[in-house]
Amino acid sequence: MSPLPGSPAARPDRGAAPSRPRTRFRVIATDLDGTLLRGDLTVSARTRAALARAAADGAGHVVVTGRPAISCREFLTAIGYRGLAVCGQGAQLYDATADRLLETVGLDREPARAVVDGVRRALGGASLELAVVTAAPANRFLATPRFADRVRPDWEVVADPEALFADPVEKVLLRHREFPDEVVARAAARIGGGAVSVTHSERGMVEVLPAGVTKAAGLQRAAERLGFTPSETIAFGDMPNDIPLLTWAGYGVAMGNAHPDLRAVAHEVAPRNDEDGVAVVLERLFPAPPPVGAVPRL
Repeated sequence: MSPLPGSPAARPDRGAAPSRPRTRFRVIATDLDGTLLRGDLTVSARTRAALARAAADGAGHVVVTGRPAISCREFLTAIGYRGLAVCGQGAQLYDATADRLLETVGLDREPARAVVDGVRRALGGASLELAVVTAAPANRFLATPRFADRVRPDWEVVADPEALFADPVEKVLLRHREFPDEVVARAAARIGGGAVSVTHSERGMVEVLPAGVTKAAGLQRAAERLGFTPSETIAFGDMPNDIPLLTWAGYGVAMGNAHPDLRAVAHEVAPRNDEDGVAVVLERLFPAPPPVGAVPRL
């Protein structure tokens, strides 16, 4: 995103939500998966046009994603994205124009191991599946065999869970075959205490992150660099990891496919990602000007 004039501010008091958003925002903050991206991992022509129209009106776009920078480059390139992106659930600030990682936060292995061991004892290790994202810049995805049905082509399967921690890591991913994500997340948060952050960004995947890492914290760092405030920001998301993002922004929009916990904190629920929900909202906020020579309606 191009630099904006102004200075950062603290998170606003949300108080009573406005009945509808203001007609002008300077920053559009969007998640990728389940939000800006459709189910086939593309961005529709309609959404691209809506973002372009908003840009013509002076609104910048900041991607705020759980994916590490190395995993979202192709999507940013596909939409012609330039400037700063918040990646890795807020652990990374990435300059997409220069293809350069500006900031990154790593996860201490000892508290990460303690969380894994504690969850294994509390919920049963036989059904616990593990994966890690190694530290930047490599950000390799390593997973145990029981994670196999979630493994993507660029993930590496390792037989020994201890091998997951052979190198520094940025996050740990947990999945339990007997307990829902909410139970796993609560157990991990309780065991980790203040030594880690815990969230979940897609069904069947609980994330253990460095302490203090959230999408809101990452976007605040971006705001300090670029000079915009929460009240000037509209944010879009779909999963519980987007709760800090939507509550940081002046106006939060949950997608129609969003998790109930995110819907509960949103000011508005847009259509689903496969129905171009981001575009629907932006078209209302940044309408195209009337054709030259058009006669105003009375």
